[in-house]
Amino acid sequence: MADSTPKYRAPALDKGLDILELLAGSSRPLSIAEISEGVGRSRGEIFRMLQVLEERDYIARGEGDIGYSVTPRLFRLGMEQPPVKSAIETALPVMHRLADACGQACHLVVPSGEQIVVVARVDPPGEVALVVRVGHRRPMSQSTSGHVLLAFQQEQTRERWLDLIARFEPALDRKKLMRLVNQIHARGYACEKSHVVDAVTDLSAPVLQHGAAVCALTIPYIEQHAQTMDDVIAALLRATGEISEALHFGSPSRNS
Repeated sequence: MADSTPKYRAPALDKGLDILELLAGSSRPLSIAEISEGVGRSRGEIFRMLQVLEERDYIARGEGDIGYSVTPRLFRLGMEQPPVKSAIETALPVMHRLADACGQACHLVVPSGEQIVVVARVDPPGEVALVVRVGHRRPMSQSTSGHVLLAFQQEQTRERWLDLIARFEPALDRKKLMRLVNQIHARGYACEKSHVVDAVTDLSAPVLQHGAAVCALTIPYIEQHAQTMDDVIAALLRATGEISEALHFGSPSRNS
């Protein structure tokens, strides 16, 4: 087994990253005592680090000083990465056409550790739709978009992601998840009942780069009189094919 001991150490940086990772994985603000326990360091060790992170707008205290939580700053920095920024800029015009044609909202999702994160969304022109806010996160194993991202990866990448997911979800049924992932890959898209909202079906398809998904385009489908689900799925596949081709991802044959 390879030696996992870091070659170089930067204790202050380690402390800051430990704090950010702890807060990013929490669903609520954490007190200094909880952060101290969570990162395994004394209050004295982390107090100054918390002040610096707050001054730099990476973390913030909630109303009433109830604890610390991460701000959107890291998310904004991630959005400026050339691959993500390019994908969003290329996808948005296609997403607008898709939403207009189908009367359904759609959003673009990328992987983020063991989670997925929404990086762009487009609302439809009508009055009825389910929209998902930009920045929304869910565990990859518990989202339709995440299943698509897993389904369209090289085996080595998928196994690495599954190992990471299992660290955060010890009860993960890996075999069951892989059966679902294989079905999605064979079909070319996902069609699953929403994991969050009743009466919504999540339709999701991959944007591909050399056969691997770099993002997933998802429609929280609500049944309407205008178009059938099959019509919307066909439009979704045309859209992901168009985005893939525009980014020089995958094969232009997806447009056929």
